[in-house]
Amino acid sequence: MKEVEISKEPIELYKILKFEGMVSSGGEAKSVISDGQVLVNGKVETRKRKQIISGDIIEFGEDKIRIQHK
Repeated sequence: MKEVEISKEPIELYKILKFEGMVSSGGEAKSVISDGQVLVNGKVETRKRKQIISGDIIEFGEDKIRIQHK
């Protein structure tokens, strides 16, 4: 599992997918989230603007990341 540091929390879910290169664009991030392809803390998350905080675990495809606040 990859650890990802954020300088400010909360941060919106779709932004993390985009900035970490899990998807190629913000539009693609919003699409995969609304399609139910993203898990946050083991549960399907369909809210694009879900507020992510330190300790949250995000899964998409083969990628799994844990969010840490600097």
